[in-house]
Amino acid sequence: TYGVTGLLHAPSAEMQKNGTFMFGANFLNQELTPPRFNYHTANYYANITLLPWFEFAYVATVLYMRQPTTGRMRYCNQDRNFAFRFRLLSETKNLPAVVFGTQDPFTSDQKKITSANGNGYFSRYYLAATKHFKIKGAGTLGAHLSYLYNNRNDYPLNGVAGGITFVPSFFPSLEFIGEYDTKDFAVGAQCLLFNHLNVLVEMQAMRYFSGGLTYKIYLK
Repeated sequence: TYGVTGLLHAPSAEMQKNGTFMFGANFLNQELTPPRFNYHTANYYANITLLPWFEFAYVATVLYMRQPTTGRMRYCNQDRNFAFRFRLLSETKNLPAVVFGTQDPFTSDQKKITSANGNGYFSRYYLAATKHFKIKGAGTLGAHLSYLYNNRNDYPLNGVAGGITFVPSFFPSLEFIGEYDTKDFAVGAQCLLFNHLNVLVEMQAMRYFSGGLTYKIYLK
């Protein structure tokens, strides 16, 4: 839902294959978003993994606000942010993968120039670790642990997040996800169709639906 590789809302240390280009969009329930978005909204994004250890994304979230020309409230503007992910350690037999990431790290609001008060609504910094375990005859279990931090007054993300994923051996394109994102528990799943179209569904706090579609292109 953040437009980058991860769990549902919490980070992971998984990476796309080198040369993977993704673009997509999500419906975001207002319970999933920072307080500025006290309404249902959507985002869209473009994402590329330029190197095996570096991922970059541009994300735009739709704003509901008063239209300057008519004075009416409507969906008429966007909040834009960038995201960066760096793999510090690849997963081995004994060690987890480790990724450092940040999203919306600075604000362009000149009246509120600090990240604590500006328009960096989705600001977060995190360190994430992921380890996978093969379960014979069943599938692959993933364990994910991360620590998140930001300097927001309205939407602090400071603490431990984590999750579990499971990919059944009989359907390796399907992944079930359970997570805690420092605020709520959530469950969901994603499925890669025709090796290109990824479908994501999430129930935030076990009650509020969000979901989206991502199309993947594998550059040579």
